[in-house]
Amino acid sequence: MGRIQKAQVASMNLHYRYFPWEYFLDSVAANGLTRIELWAGAPHFYIGDVRPGDVRRLSADLSRRGLTVVCFTPEQCIYPINIASREKVLRERSVRYLEKCIDVAADLGCPLLLVTSGLGYFSEGPEEAWKLSRQSLSRLARKAARAGILLALEPLRTDESNLVNNLASLQKMLREVSSPVLKGMIDTIPMAIAGETIADYHRALGSDLVHIHFVDGKPRGHLAWGDGVLPLDQYMRTLEDTDYRGALTLEITDSSYIMDPAKADARSIQTLQPYLAQ
Repeated sequence: MGRIQKAQVASMNLHYRYFPWEYFLDSVAANGLTRIELWAGAPHFYIGDVRPGDVRRLSADLSRRGLTVVCFTPEQCIYPINIASREKVLRERSVRYLEKCIDVAADLGCPLLLVTSGLGYFSEGPEEAWKLSRQSLSRLARKAARAGILLALEPLRTDESNLVNNLASLQKMLREVSSPVLKGMIDTIPMAIAGETIADYHRALGSDLVHIHFVDGKPRGHLAWGDGVLPLDQYMRTLEDTDYRGALTLEITDSSYIMDPAKADARSIQTLQPYLAQ
């Protein structure tokens, strides 16, 4: 058992997307953090635009500031990425896109790549989309195993996916894919909306819980810590009691933070500070 280390807290560049890449990195360093989760989206690092040498330049940018990437998170919650699509062209393009992301994560030396289940049409039953998602995740897991990368499967809200959107459906997909490189993770917002807790995930997944998007909410929102109503005391006690040693990423997405993303990170760090060991 041990206190959560400040080094486990990671910033994410999603809410910095209207600022230069270098601004994001400098802000992370100024806020006293040493880890980032790389949202692989434009304009910072869109995977479709990656050219030879880009990974080396990104790695050098990180190294100069003493930063490391704990998770590679390609954009996959908006069009045109959906690994469960019944449209074969869209589904195949989505899987190829994520296969390229696995290669880039390996080149970066990043051990973890975040994946989601995709979704089926909300006007139809989920059975066919579930089967297609399972097939796509199995294919990605085979690729990840060869590359030495773990995949962290993230549950989404029910308005984002009708497939993996709570602990039960996450467990079901993990069982059915049955790959040693496909693991589970938490996003505190879908978790809270589903009425679940970090303790529930720990009991169900144990060491297969490999990553957490750690943000406040009402319960929606992906807010900076201190701006929502989620039970931080309870969460931190559970993380300490279970000796969680993975990353806690500040995946702040609410548009109210777009104009000053570094301030949102600073507010979260200030709120978390009493719970953190240096």
